[in-house]
Amino acid sequence: MTEINFKKIKAWPFQEALKLKNRISKMNNKKNVTFETGYGPSGDPHIGTFAEVLRTNMVRNCLKQISNFSTNLITFSDDLDALRKVPDDYPFPEKLEKYINCPLSMIPDFTGKYNSYADRNNNILKDFLNNFGFEYNFISSTGFYKKGKFDKQLLIILKNYDKIMNVILPTLRKERRESYSPFLPICKQSKKVLQVPIKIIDKQNGIIAYKKNNHYEETLVTGGNCKLQWKVDWAMRWSALDVDYEMNGKDLIPSYELSSKISNFIENKVPVNMSYELFLDNKGEKISKSKGNGLSIEEWLEYGSYNSLSLFMYNNPGRAKRLYFDCIPKNMDDYRKLFNNIQNQDDIKKLDNPLWHIHQKKIPSHTYPIDFTNLLNLVTALNTTNASTIKDFVRIYLKESISIAAEKELDNVILLSIQYYKKFILPNINKRKPNKDESKAIKKLVSEIKNLQDHINAEDYQNIIYRIGKEIFPDDLRRWFISLYQILFGSDSGPRLGSFFYVYGKKNVLSLLERSIS
Repeated sequence: MTEINFKKIKAWPFQEALKLKNRISKMNNKKNVTFETGYGPSGDPHIGTFAEVLRTNMVRNCLKQISNFSTNLITFSDDLDALRKVPDDYPFPEKLEKYINCPLSMIPDFTGKYNSYADRNNNILKDFLNNFGFEYNFISSTGFYKKGKFDKQLLIILKNYDKIMNVILPTLRKERRESYSPFLPICKQSKKVLQVPIKIIDKQNGIIAYKKNNHYEETLVTGGNCKLQWKVDWAMRWSALDVDYEMNGKDLIPSYELSSKISNFIENKVPVNMSYELFLDNKGEKISKSKGNGLSIEEWLEYGSYNSLSLFMYNNPGRAKRLYFDCIPKNMDDYRKLFNNIQNQDDIKKLDNPLWHIHQKKIPSHTYPIDFTNLLNLVTALNTTNASTIKDFVRIYLKESISIAAEKELDNVILLSIQYYKKFILPNINKRKPNKDESKAIKKLVSEIKNLQDHINAEDYQNIIYRIGKEIFPDDLRRWFISLYQILFGSDSGPRLGSFFYVYGKKNVLSLLERSIS
């Protein structure tokens, strides 16, 4: 590989990695770099959580490329946090009602498959990450609190309690200030996380007290007896886990800035940070886990590939983007185009290609041999969900042999196209009847095709369609083509008609045209 000036590479993960390398290089004897992504398991994993892990991992790979630092990616689950509201996506929402304000890790999983409600949601996330081949270190908040791995930082926070309160209180509403404390005691009787004022009893030994039934209940802040409010918790983790890099959504920029100030009173550890824009639903509203709007990971993967989802996540993280079903065909096609480009790119241009980042440097040797949009047009025109029939037509369309590896990719993408067609295209197909002039033109088209020899190529069909259109619609040829799409396919556009007729075959074409005017 030729000597590369990484500063000239425009890909945003390399830009982030350079920023991080410059910071780490100034630290004496720093050899390991820790990346963190945070996740709240109060419901099924949000697609934004997956995006954050994916993007963070891209920066991590770039740092490996430009430096000799060893790296570690932490996926942190804040599962000692309390359940604040019952999510819409859980199979037994009525059973969660009595567990409001209980730690997520202490709530039973009523599906009976996992140790707790949090364990269920954690495992769903880990399954997704494992499917993408990520290397990560999963950390449970509950485990670290209870095993005392945060005790050192918790005692430092208690020692600097007043200073931290002076940073936080001005950012709160007046009524919230009266009950606020960085420490949230976990009641030994009710097991609930309490948002109550506290009284410091012993800073040295980490003892606080809170009012309960007209008396003060004492508790340790260490050993999992208390949970930190999340902005303090965030700053605490940076120190306890030695975090060097973390991303967050733009809605959390004020929180990041506040946690950065709080960190001054812990161990002054603030990671390099990148903020990204949020995903929007089809109405342009922010995607919300509680609303259930937008698109989930499972829904995307029902109609599109892992690679197309990764490409969507890679592109323009600093710009708000609609995340909806109509994004899938474009990203499927963009992936194939980038794959074809990277085959002939030099070493430097490959580093700027999104596929280098999506595949963690290991570019596959094959991909599907047809654009997803063309495949959807073909499925729509054929009006079939039979995978074998569609595959036969794709072979004719491609006019070339397909390798075994590419054929396997084709089989997968055909199944995705059938799913997409059944869900989003078939219910909206609305073929119309031809008017008098259109019927006249189609009858003439049928007559001329019947007179053609059996060995007809795509251009023969295209020339006949064009000539008849010029005869009957001399002033508006475009109208003729749109009319054919509306009459034959129920849409305003579709595949190149000459190519489609060639793939479809003379007998089927004549049957399609005759049905349209019968």
